[in-house]
Amino acid sequence: MKREARNSLIPLFLVSAGAVGFESALTRYFAVAKWSEYGYWVISIVMVGFALSGVVMALLRDPLARIGPTLRAILPALMTLAAAGGYYLTTQNPFNPLELQNPATWLPQLGNIALYYAWLLPFYFLTGLYISLTFVMNASQIGRVYGYDLLGAGAGAALALGLMFLVHPYYLVPILIALLALAAVFQSGEKRWLGILLALAAILVGESWLTFGNPPVVNQFKAVYAPSQTPGAQVLDTVRSPRGYYQLLDDFTERVDTDVSNNAGLMGLAGPPKTFGLYRDGNRISAIARPGDLDARYAPAAMSAAPWLMKPNARGLLIGASGGYRAAEALALGAAHVDVVEPEPVIRRAMIDGLDRASRLAPDERVSILNIGPVAAARTGRYDIIDIAPDFMDAGPANETAFAAETIAADLRALKEDGIVSIPISIRDFPVYALRMLATVREGLKQSGAADPSAHVVVYRSAWSVRILLSKSPWDPARLAALKTFCDQRSFDMSYYPGIDVVALRSSLYNDLPQVSFDSGEIVSQGPDDAIADEAAAVLRGEAVPSGSAFNLSPVTLDRPAFHAVLKLDHVDTLIRRIEILPQAEIGALVNLAVLAQAILIALLVLAVPLFAPRQVRPEKGTGRVWPVVYFPALGLGFLFIEIFLIEKASFFLNDRTSAFALVLTGMLIFSGLGSMIAGMLTRWPKLATVLAAVLVAAWCFAAWRFGQTLLMDSLDLPFATRALLVLLVAAPPSLALGLPFPMGLSRVGDSPALPWAWGLNGAFSVVATPLANLIAREAGFSWLLIGAAGLYLIAALALPALKRTARARNEDPVERMAA
Repeated sequence: MKREARNSLIPLFLVSAGAVGFESALTRYFAVAKWSEYGYWVISIVMVGFALSGVVMALLRDPLARIGPTLRAILPALMTLAAAGGYYLTTQNPFNPLELQNPATWLPQLGNIALYYAWLLPFYFLTGLYISLTFVMNASQIGRVYGYDLLGAGAGAALALGLMFLVHPYYLVPILIALLALAAVFQSGEKRWLGILLALAAILVGESWLTFGNPPVVNQFKAVYAPSQTPGAQVLDTVRSPRGYYQLLDDFTERVDTDVSNNAGLMGLAGPPKTFGLYRDGNRISAIARPGDLDARYAPAAMSAAPWLMKPNARGLLIGASGGYRAAEALALGAAHVDVVEPEPVIRRAMIDGLDRASRLAPDERVSILNIGPVAAARTGRYDIIDIAPDFMDAGPANETAFAAETIAADLRALKEDGIVSIPISIRDFPVYALRMLATVREGLKQSGAADPSAHVVVYRSAWSVRILLSKSPWDPARLAALKTFCDQRSFDMSYYPGIDVVALRSSLYNDLPQVSFDSGEIVSQGPDDAIADEAAAVLRGEAVPSGSAFNLSPVTLDRPAFHAVLKLDHVDTLIRRIEILPQAEIGALVNLAVLAQAILIALLVLAVPLFAPRQVRPEKGTGRVWPVVYFPALGLGFLFIEIFLIEKASFFLNDRTSAFALVLTGMLIFSGLGSMIAGMLTRWPKLATVLAAVLVAAWCFAAWRFGQTLLMDSLDLPFATRALLVLLVAAPPSLALGLPFPMGLSRVGDSPALPWAWGLNGAFSVVATPLANLIAREAGFSWLLIGAAGLYLIAALALPALKRTARARNEDPVERMAA
């Protein structure tokens, strides 16, 4: 390619980098100031803007192409202003998710959601217009154009993630929009200097707006808001990273998050000490000890104490450190040695090195801190007790895998013959979470070889929390009697044990837990009851229970690791009617449904463009009229299905969702960009190249489905850097193949108005792909994403018309003329 042509694509590289960087910054803003579930709207807005720009470009292709050089010169300045203004107005939006769940206040919040689209859509429309215009003006170099687009996007993602280590999330946008203005500097043509002057003015106005305008604030519903507003509250330390924005907070409300009996005083035990609180993105993830206050004398009154009191001098594995308190509790209860798994790096750093004014865990030969995941840790030795911390699930998204059936089976295999696994479940929102965990426990016991899972399980609870104890050997009368005494002394209730009499149980409850109808909100029970005890035995036998009609009680697995996914989405009318009581962890699925419905509508509108403008939007002669309607949507869906599958599996493999997202997104974009570069050399054989790419993708999907889980489990003990390299190596082959079909399809569309329409189709169905993939994974499992992706790429390969080899066709086809 000539130097001038190559230089003309450098601005595209910078615009794509700035657009993806801006998207990453917006998702971080939503995570810090709102709830991360609402970041899905950002993805939706991005792709809506791209789809809309493709439609406009298709309908007005010739007029826009005539003024293309001028447009490309001034668009960087317009994008810079749109990004700065859109971000500023977004941060001032009074949207409150809690009011969205209140039937009396939800309507104004719909208006606030619409404002997000109003403020952010212009930027992504202008960005999409710039990219589609570049495609039109370089129609003979589709592969290279798409390659620069993807490589720029990959670079922007990497840059945004790197900046998260250095600056507060609120200040990412003021840095990243400089890439948009910089694109004008590398623009060629007569209008270059006009573009540079406009971009300079735009960056000055934009930066001034963001610097001197009202700063972003955390909304009042975030967990950090109330304690940070208490008199005398102090932020003692902060940590910035792509994983989140961390704050160590000192205020009078902070206490250790542990379930301690109300009878602690009668037992002569002091309550938990006052602590600092560690927050990530405004959500509390752990207690951190004050100097000299890592005191666990309260431990015998804690729910988690039972296994340790039953097995003196135990060797234990602690999954989650709770800021060091879990190790201190185990030692106070007589443990001989504990291995502590803490994958959250800031909590681990607080334990080992300490944070500002916070006490670290004192060096003790009885304590080993492991920097590995829960499954890998189960391979480090034989244990008497494996104990999961009550706050472990909330300390990181990847931690949900500790509650999967395969992980429980690995824990059981790591136990000594009479060892115990202790699993905490919060029932503060829904008691049904305990039943789902029992279904998961049953599956884990079966995988570990237990003939009768119900003989290995004991369940006891307080008013708000449940502990499930799994014994490698069946529970015997002596150990059950010891547990009964433990619970009676602390006013805990035993909800299940082998041979339990549920009717007799109701006469001696300490904590009433009545059955409540989810549909109506009415109490079903008559008199004192234990809703968990009513159904626990049947769940452990694998039988249907009444709660199964309203909730999903299927076992949590590594293929379907979303623990907080008990709502049945086919009962949408009930969910909307009861939305005010839904836990925050369940809201993401409803947000996905809303985004999916919107995305499908947008995709159908883009599909319908040829019906309203048949002459303006049509492929090149000789290629057919219908195939783009199948081809480009299939690519948009299939690419995202594979990307989301890789992110989720890498999250488990690395035990870190942020690192997984960064590696997969950056790696896939860069390797796909290289694949698109290769596509430019294969324009003589578009059908053959696309078929080969689809076959490679399908073969990779089959291999990942058949052998992927085994490879993951066998490689968990490798060092982190080695596992990260494996992620890139596994992602590289399909990513290279994924980079081929899209430019091949665009080249078959030819230099026609249908080219930007095809770009818009791909963008529109990418909007559909993200919420659809998340819902498929939630309801059916990640394996179905692989099956869907393979099928979609094979369908696309079949849909692409073959290149006619006649002389007439070669004369009509611009791709053939270029190749000749």
